[in-house]
Amino acid sequence: MISVIFDLDGTLVDSEPNYYESGRLTLERHGVPDFTWEQHSRFIGIGTLETLEVLKERYGLRAPVEQLLAEQNAAYLELARTRTEAFPEMRAFVERLHARGVPMAVASGSSREAIDAVLVGTGLDALLTTVVSAEEVAHGKPAPDVFLEAARRLGAAPADCVVIEDAAPGAEAARAAGMACVAVPYVAATADDPAFAGAGLLFAGGQAQFSADAAHDWLTAHGAGRGAA
Repeated sequence: MISVIFDLDGTLVDSEPNYYESGRLTLERHGVPDFTWEQHSRFIGIGTLETLEVLKERYGLRAPVEQLLAEQNAAYLELARTRTEAFPEMRAFVERLHARGVPMAVASGSSREAIDAVLVGTGLDALLTTVVSAEEVAHGKPAPDVFLEAARRLGAAPADCVVIEDAAPGAEAARAAGMACVAVPYVAATADDPAFAGAGLLFAGGQAQFSADAAHDWLTAHGAGRGAA
């Protein structure tokens, strides 16, 4: 049977506004008052720790990256618990797979605490019980570690897994893990990124185009093509 591994932020839920706001507040606290959404969008799909390591160097921040991470996580958690919405078609897709008994996992660059806050806040925790955070593996995306660990916990071979992703680094990680990918670009303008070229199914219009029915039909055909239900 095919197993499905979901990215969280920007794929299952629209958490990027919360990440931007928490990052903006953290940078403002450390003397960077003009961090824009456009600047933030360049880091979509990259883990918070990796993002902060780049921003610390770029802006010459004196605080240790561990302090910056703790501050941003605290600000994000406050927002995540009450202001995160699951994409309706993506929720419908998860519910449909759950009803079929398809093994599923979440593999995210976020902290485990942040992942849990979002899943509980949206009610997806009842459907997605296998969770891997980039904190639990050696390397975040675009390395394949989180996806490989998710497959291990599901008891699935990487070749029998399909990744659902919104960002180029995640699509690269799926390919590196030897997994098929359904790509739903959070930033539609990135749909022509070479990382998405190898996706088995690409919703170039992002969440506005994503269809639970279309994704389910493709997944069924993909599984049949592999000789699995």
